[in-house]
Order: sequence, then C-alpha cells, then structure tokens
Amino acid sequence: MVAALAWLVLRGGPDHPMRYVDRTGQPRRLLVASRYAAVTGTPWATDAAMAVLARGGTACDAAVAGLLAINVTHGEAASFAGVAPAMYYDAATGRVRSYIGAGTAPAAATIERFRSHGFDQIPEFHMWAQLVPASPDVIVSLLSDCGRMTFAQVAHDAVRLAREGFPVHAVMHRNLDLSLIERIGFAWKLPYNVEVYLGGRWWRPLYLHDRIRFPDLASTFEHLAAVEHAALATGGTRLEALAAVRDAFYEGSIARRILELHRLEGGLFKPSDLADYRGGWETPLAGRFGRYTIYGNRTWSQGLMEPLTLGILDGIDLGALGHNTPRYIHVVTQALELAFADREAYAGDPAFVDVPLDILLSPEYAARRRAMMTPRAFGPLPPPGEVGTQASRAAPAGDFRTEQAIARAADRSKNTGSKRLRPHFQVTPFIGQDTSQVVVVDADGNALVMTPSDFPMTPMVPGTGINLGNRMTQFRLDPDHPSSLAPGKRPRITPHAVIVFRDGRFYMAYSTPGGDVQPQALVQVFLNMVVFGMDVQQAISAPRFYTKSVPSSFYPHGASPGHLRIEADLYDDVAEPLAAMGYVVERAPKWDKDFGAVGAIVSNGGRLLAGADPREETTAAGR
Repeated sequence: MVAALAWLVLRGGPDHPMRYVDRTGQPRRLLVASRYAAVTGTPWATDAAMAVLARGGTACDAAVAGLLAINVTHGEAASFAGVAPAMYYDAATGRVRSYIGAGTAPAAATIERFRSHGFDQIPEFHMWAQLVPASPDVIVSLLSDCGRMTFAQVAHDAVRLAREGFPVHAVMHRNLDLSLIERIGFAWKLPYNVEVYLGGRWWRPLYLHDRIRFPDLASTFEHLAAVEHAALATGGTRLEALAAVRDAFYEGSIARRILELHRLEGGLFKPSDLADYRGGWETPLAGRFGRYTIYGNRTWSQGLMEPLTLGILDGIDLGALGHNTPRYIHVVTQALELAFADREAYAGDPAFVDVPLDILLSPEYAARRRAMMTPRAFGPLPPPGEVGTQASRAAPAGDFRTEQAIARAADRSKNTGSKRLRPHFQVTPFIGQDTSQVVVVDADGNALVMTPSDFPMTPMVPGTGINLGNRMTQFRLDPDHPSSLAPGKRPRITPHAVIVFRDGRFYMAYSTPGGDVQPQALVQVFLNMVVFGMDVQQAISAPRFYTKSVPSSFYPHGASPGHLRIEADLYDDVAEPLAAMGYVVERAPKWDKDFGAVGAIVSNGGRLLAGADPREETTAAGR
C-alpha cells in the first residue's frame, strides 16, 4: 500500500501532455511581410500580437498584447510586474521616443539599512531585492499614448492562455528544471512560488510539454479588465478607464496585496512607493555608425552600450578583417570592453547621476577610445575614458581595474546563488534566461520594441500570480558607483531596447534577452547586416562570441578577465589564434542559450523583414 501510494505521488511523466514542437535549437526562415509583423519570445505571444494587428490595433496595442502573453507563457523570465524598457517610432512624425520601463527603489531602501543588516551586496533571494513595479505603468502609458484598444481587448489572449494552459516549452523547462533537493529548498523558502509554477507539488519536476496554467494571474488580468469595464460603464472615456486600471494596481486592491506581503515578510514597500511611482517618455540617447543612427534607452539601462561600441568601431574597416575571423573578433571584443568600462564608470539613473553623454557619444571621444586598442587581449577591462571632471567618478575600479579584484569577484560568484530559480545553495552561474523580447511594426509603419524581464526568486504576491522579481540586485552598495542604491533611484538595469535609422529613416527595431550579453549580441547582429550584407535572419543565426571580462550586472558582480566564450560552429576556426592573443577561450554549444535570443524587424523597400533567434523559442510572424 505504501509503495503504491508513493508511486502515485512520485510517478514520472506529464499529467496533461500537449502536442508541441519546440523551436529552441531549430533553424528559422526569413519572414517577409507587406503590411505588419511581430517577433516575440514565444509563439503564443507572437500570435497575440498578430491577432491585435489583424483587428486594426496599433504597434503599441499589439506590443502590449504580446507582452501580457509573454508574462504568461514566459513569465518565469519576464513577469507582469517587472521591468519593460521600450522604444517607440512614430511613423507620422518620424520621431523616436524612449519609455522609462524600470522601477525605483522604495524610500526605505538605503545603503546604510542594508549594511547595518550585514549585507555588502543586495541579496538576490531576499524581499529587499524587490523593485517598485514598472511594467503596469508601461502598459497603461502605451495603450493611452499610442494605442486604440482597451486593456480588456489586448489582454484577451493572455487571459485565455493563463486559464486554459499551454505546453511547457524548452526554455521554460530549462529555467525551472530543479533537482529534488532544489525543489525542497524552493518549497521551504518560496511556498507560493511553488504553488504557481509547480502546482504546489514540490516533489514533482516540471515536465516538458506538460500543460501549465496560471489561474491566479488570469484572475488578476480579469480584475483589471473589470475595473476598466466599470469605469467605461459609468461614462468614463477610454483614457479614464485605463487610468482606473493603473490606479487599481498602484493604489487599489492589488497595491494592498503587495503591501500586505511586504508587511508580513519584513519588506520595504510603503503605500507612497507604489502610489507615487511614474515612468514616462524621454528623448532617447543616440550614436552614429556610418549611415546609421542607433537610438537607445537612457542610462537607467545599458542602452548606452550599442552607441558607444559602434562609435568606436566606426573608424575601422571591419569588412577588410573578414567576418568572424580571429582579428575581427578581437577588434569587436576590445570595442565592447572599452564601452563596458565606460558603462561601469558613468552609466546610472540620469535623475541622480550626471552622465556626460555629450562627451561619451562624440566622434572625438570615440576616436580616443579607439586609439586604446591593443594587439593583445586587455585581460581586465581597460580604464574608463577621461571626460574632464567626471573622470574622478570612474569609481567601480575595484571590479575592473585590477585582475586580482576581478578574480576575487569571480571566485565569490562560484560560491553564491545563481540567477535561475534556485535556493541559496545552488552555485550554477546564470547568464541569459532572465528576460524576453517583443518587436512590432504595424500597418502604418509605427514600431514598438520592448525588453521585459524579472524572475520569481523572491516571494510572489499570494493569490495574484504576480512576481516582483529581484531587480534591486542591479544596484551596488558602493556610494561611488553610478548605480549605487538610493531611495527613489532606478538601478542601471541590463534590459534595453534599440531602434536604428538608416539615412534618417526608420530601418530596424530589435532587442534580446541575455543580461550583459545583450549589447554584445545586438552589436554582432547589426554588423553582420550592415558590414557583411547578411539578411536579418542570417545575421541572427550566425555564430556569436562574448567577453566575460565585464563585471556582471547581477549579484555577486563577478568577472572572468580575458575570458572569451565562442559558439561551437566558430570555435574550432578561431580558438588557437585568439589564445595566442592572450584570451582564455571557452567553447559553447551551437546556438547556445547564453548568447541572447534576438528578435528584429527591418523595413526594406516597402517590405518588412523579420528574424527570430533559433537559440530560444523566439517566433516571427507577419502579413
């Protein structure tokens, strides 16, 4: 009897398997469309965006539909209440705008508070790592400012998916593939998270292609839709009803549940942290590469990286070096590392940090940085560039100016928690499963690109399906660091979105998950296209490399000086020459999960060309 009961409880295999062919690791074909197109991190989110476009929705409507479906079908990597940096191109005006999609530190979050409790870094599994939510603000602003539809209309597919379920896909399975010991720790530390993601059955692993449902999240979306409906029913306009949706999250019933969680768990949130939160539109930063203008989110993100890197490379005949030759990889890597050094020294929330963008993005500065390139690997990151009085603020030096300091940080990272959904004792390093992406171009030529993120490594809000993530870990407890913690400040988050113009006209919108690998993947895809003539799908599918010399933006901020990771279909041709240049070369599988998952849409001669990354479930569609 006991044995039979144990078999029933612990039996293997999925309960409700669904037919599904995983896209991860499978080749993609170039998508050609004449009217509109969408690329997102899962096929269901792409279908949701396409359905809205087919009903006459704008790029903003469709992107929000795709985002909400991502929050369901890839919510372990990109949560409804997480971060969602966005870039918008308005075809009627030709203008590009950035939306601030990163939350702020609560008022009680101070360096002194953390240090007085024995923390030298913000702990990744702790309630205090939760950032004030940004994504609901982004959603309402996009629908209000450049959309036509209601929240209920764009949330329809997300609610259906959350209620009816969908098959566990390869990326979700990988992210939640916990051993029995890990599941025990998970259940002990985060019981509601286990209820959400494992159906409350910590003893059973998550099975590939098993049906998974998120009924609490569906109820949350339905509650917000009901709030909107009530506002419309009493004579409110669409905009007033959307404002009611926002109020329900930041000041109403959902806010009360969030605050109750923080009260019970010793968190930092107070009512004013939520009620006073605002994102907002901003002028994007911009850099140049030949005929191209690269627009990015401002320095509350790492949107500075592509303009910095490409500005350095703009004075070099990259085509003459040959695609993905050892010399080419070396030159691109050094440009990235020079840009990363400047990111570490200068990039922070511009509401708190005076970032010298006029200098950093100037051709003269790019030329000075270019002159610092050397025939051999840098090893530790080079010093940041001199920008007048700002040079004294290049202060995260302990992490990148000495090889010994970086080595110590790398050693610490091997003995501390990962960025996957793990209890404290897991030591596997995490790089790239923590984010997703959405790109949409509508029938009027408007484009919206977004990079949503955040993962359930801190307690979720009971009864809501809402995950508040641990994005505060991208702050530092060093007051001299530009991403130092301060009340009301935004951390310099890794997710960011990019729009590219060619000869003054919209050319491409794209983004990727991948943490510190994000700008490295996006730079390589861009160069594959504009220097080596690849179409967008070829450019995305081509083998990649990335440097590990940069201090990780994630806890515990370690680095591996001089280490270069290269996908297998490139490694054998370049490893030996790169090692001779001083790199520590690491082999990775072909189309490896840690190298990003780019989604992109290109405008070309009246057609839309879309590419989706075979490294994850990224899916393109269009008409």
